[in-house]
Amino acid sequence: MDRISICELAEWQAAARSFTLLDVRRASVRRADAAGIPGARWFDPEAVFTWKDSVPRDRPVVLCCAHGHEISQGIAATLAAMGLDARYLIDGFTGWREAGQPTQSL
Repeated sequence: MDRISICELAEWQAAARSFTLLDVRRASVRRADAAGIPGARWFDPEAVFTWKDSVPRDRPVVLCCAHGHEISQGIAATLAAMGLDARYLIDGFTGWREAGQPTQSL
């Protein structure tokens, strides 16, 4: 399964690379953080089987959960099994914020 580092994702954003960024943190965690990565769309991780077919197939997709563990890795594996170029963000949103990367209020 592919993964992407915080630095790589920041470079992709700076280069305006074409990719889909999905925030798959649990709703309660997302609300508690009250912030997200600019450009990310939130999808409920518990409903992955209802939205998985709506993810664009023509570009890479990056999954971001709270810490880059089970949720984003599991969904990335599901999407990769469907033939998508899917990767999870190492260290998730927590690592992104701790690295001083930009966030936006929800």
